[in-house]
Amino acid sequence: MPGPTRILLADDHGLVRRGVRLILDNEPDLTVVAEAADGAEAVELARTAAPDLAILDIAMPRLTGLQAARQMSRALPDLRILMLTMYDNEQYFFEALRVGAAGYVLKSAADRDLIDACRAAMRDEPFLYPGAVTTLVRDYLGRGSSPDTATARRITDREEEVLKLVAEGHSSKQIADLLFLSVKTVERHRSNILQKLGLRDRLELTRYAIRAGLIEP
Repeated sequence: MPGPTRILLADDHGLVRRGVRLILDNEPDLTVVAEAADGAEAVELARTAAPDLAILDIAMPRLTGLQAARQMSRALPDLRILMLTMYDNEQYFFEALRVGAAGYVLKSAADRDLIDACRAAMRDEPFLYPGAVTTLVRDYLGRGSSPDTATARRITDREEEVLKLVAEGHSSKQIADLLFLSVKTVERHRSNILQKLGLRDRLELTRYAIRAGLIEP
C-alpha cells in the first residue's frame, strides 16, 4: 500500500498553518511534512522535502502563492498544487488555474472542502469550490470581451519579484538586499518593467500589481 500523501503547507500566518495542519494530519492518508511562511521558502522546500502536494496561500511575502505555484509547476511537474485562500476572487481563481494549480479552496470552507480537494488533486482531478462553477460559466459566456492578459506574460519571473516589492513600497536598496542583487540591477529591472508594461510611475505600477494579484488591495 502506498504511504500517505506528503504535503507542503505554506501560509504566512502561523495560527492558520496550525489549524490547517490539524485538519490534514487527522486523516490517515494525508501528512504534512513541511511548512513555509512565505512563497520563496515554499519553492525551496518543494525541492528539498519531496512533497506530493503543495497547499499555498495566495497573499504571502517575498513570493505570492501564485508566483510560487508557477515556479513549482515549471521545476516539479509531478507536484500537485492547491491554492488555499480567503479571496473569493475571479482574477485570482483564473490565475491559479493558469499557473498550474489543481484546485482553489476558500479558507472559510477549509474544514469542509480541503480534504476532498487534496484527494481530488492526487487523483489528477480538478477541485472547484461551488462559486467557481458560476465563475467559469460566466467567463465562457463572456469570452472575448475581457482585456488581453498577454501583457503580464512579457515580464520575467525576476522582474515580477521586483515589481511586487516595489509595489509594496520597498526602496531599491531594500529590494537589492532581499533579492541579493545590486541596486543598479534593481533599477534596471524597474526601468524594464515600466517600459514593458507601458507604466509611468510607482502609482501605476502598484495598481497593476493589485490587478495582477501580486499584492493585496
